Amino acid sequence: MSEFDLNQIRRLDGGLLLVFRELLRTGRASTVAARLGLSPSAISHALGRLRDLFDDPLFVRRPHGFEPTRRALELGPQIEALIELTGRTLSRETGFDPMRSERAFRFAAPEFVTALIGADLINRLKAVAPKVTFGILFADEEDAYRGLRKGEIEFALGRFGAARPGFTVEALFEDHYCVAARKDHPRLGGSIDVESWRSIGHIYAWSPSETAMDTSETGTGEPIAHLASVPQWLTALVLAASTDGIVTCPRRLADRHAERLGLQVLDLPFEPNEITVSVVRRAGAADAGVDWMLQRVREAALNHSPQESRA
Repeated sequence: MSEFDLNQIRRLDGGLLLVFRELLRTGRASTVAARLGLSPSAISHALGRLRDLFDDPLFVRRPHGFEPTRRALELGPQIEALIELTGRTLSRETGFDPMRSERAFRFAAPEFVTALIGADLINRLKAVAPKVTFGILFADEEDAYRGLRKGEIEFALGRFGAARPGFTVEALFEDHYCVAARKDHPRLGGSIDVESWRSIGHIYAWSPSETAMDTSETGTGEPIAHLASVPQWLTALVLAASTDGIVTCPRRLADRHAERLGLQVLDLPFEPNEITVSVVRRAGAADAGVDWMLQRVREAALNHSPQESRA
């Protein structure tokens, strides 16, 4: 280790790390002071030391509070990992005991994923971790990363691009689009052609946290009949079950709820768009509890593979 590194470490203490994390989470010095039991002048002094240590403004004062710089956003996951590692080092707990834990996990997931695995996840926890609970937020990609940086969520499920600095992305399951319609639909009986797909009215599900099908990939360029747009897939499926509308939606979700809602699930009359649902979490933020919870999520997703759902 270089002399420069040693000098930097000597100047860094746990209190500075906590001030950095809370400023990144809240953006308000007064809130940080209240949470950490410090005076406003102590927060100001700590911020000055942080700026000097990292040779960056880190947080710029705006009318609404402190806004993090790019450097601060890059440092966020690393500092969060340092705090977590320090906490585990000082803690007497050696691991995660699901039978005794009362932990409440927080993660983000789109509605179609929640509707697919949520019930299975509840049942699994009830059997092996009776006091463990979870809360799910709807978040688009940017909000999910923001929540991870601020420590508001512990991981996120959904459609994500390449991993960003300070984060890991792991593919959870693959899916593709299909058509769902009521079983006694007057124009459909087990299959659908392109003309019918275009002319029968669609009920679209649209939300910033959901997947959205790009109909330009059908290669037709012709207009597509539109009946309604609603914010969630399950709402769209419920409406399709009682109307002559159709829904183009993720296959696993349709298979999961087809019998309950009285739907027929049809292959698209063209090559369907693929869906990859992934897990994103902070890199290097080892947490036995999160590792355990993610394994339950993986099991719930595997339990609803397309083959099993259609069996």
